Amino acid sequence: MRHHIELSAGRIDYEDTGGDGPVLVFAHGVPMNETQWRKVVPLLSGYRCILPTLPLGGHRQPMRPGADLTHRGVALLLGELLERLDLTDVTLVLNDWGGGQFLVSEGRAQRVGRMVLVACEAFDNFPPAPAKALAAAARVPGGIWLVVQLMRTRWFRHSPRAYGAMSLRGIPDDVFDDWIAPARRSRAIRRDFAAFAASAPDRATLLAWSERLAAFTGPVLVVWAQDDPLMPRDHGPRLAALYPAGRLVEIADSSTLVPEDQPEQLAEAILEFLEDSA
Repeated sequence: MRHHIELSAGRIDYEDTGGDGPVLVFAHGVPMNETQWRKVVPLLSGYRCILPTLPLGGHRQPMRPGADLTHRGVALLLGELLERLDLTDVTLVLNDWGGGQFLVSEGRAQRVGRMVLVACEAFDNFPPAPAKALAAAARVPGGIWLVVQLMRTRWFRHSPRAYGAMSLRGIPDDVFDDWIAPARRSRAIRRDFAAFAASAPDRATLLAWSERLAAFTGPVLVVWAQDDPLMPRDHGPRLAALYPAGRLVEIADSSTLVPEDQPEQLAEAILEFLEDSA
């Protein structure tokens, strides 16, 4: 069921499966929404799954002018959501966008009990090399509008040299249309999208933030895709080693969007991890 909540930056929509089971909070990628997890959540029966749509370009309501929509700002907004919903001992699940880890580097991860990091940005890979053109376009007036028009083309969606690199299976057109619809119709959404896309800190800052992640001592499952051109292959074991209670699972025949390419294997890995770390 879809709900919404007013946070400091604006209104955030979120799906909540309800129930009394342990809470999993799923963040998504750029410019996606909660449907990124549509194949995985039904396989996690017995758990309460909460799926916010964060202001990463696929959000349906614009944020307030001047809201902090940097990677750090969106991470803090995610933390604010956990506080407002009074969620504790949360399992935070990330895929593609890795900025949710900045809750740890900012000392705001008290409500997070464990993390599942699925083929996501890490270390200095914000954004991944193929997405740096998006960041550059975001800094040019009208650049995000042009990017959104390009996203409407079949080539961009399916070419391995463009967004097609995200998934070996391919993202269905109706799903992709839903992801980019807000930015197509709203100048304010495009403003938000540009603010986020242009916000990655420099390499030294990112690496300094990464060093702080070892402060998180809860269980961490790192799920890495073996056929991913966006997230470096060595980042998976490196990330698992960084966290004191990290473990690594590698999944074959998948690119970045493991929830799209291998949802059953991903759900199985998550369930096993949750049972072991309960």
